[in-house]
Amino acid sequence: MDGTRRKDIKVGSRVLVVQKQDQRSGKLTEGVVQRLLTNSEVHPRGIKVMLENGIVGRVQEIK
Repeated sequence: MDGTRRKDIKVGSRVLVVQKQDQRSGKLTEGVVQRLLTNSEVHPRGIKVMLENGIVGRVQEIK
């Protein structure tokens, strides 16, 4: 599943996110969702979330 639809992502989900500074390289970071930061239902580049370790990024894949 990709991370463009807010309803697919739940707090506690394990996801792969791309951080702002890694967008060019495409480096992904794995973690567990603590908060959903995007309010819209759909976002073409991925829903922005905060992971439990404090990292903020856009969801690229839901595990």
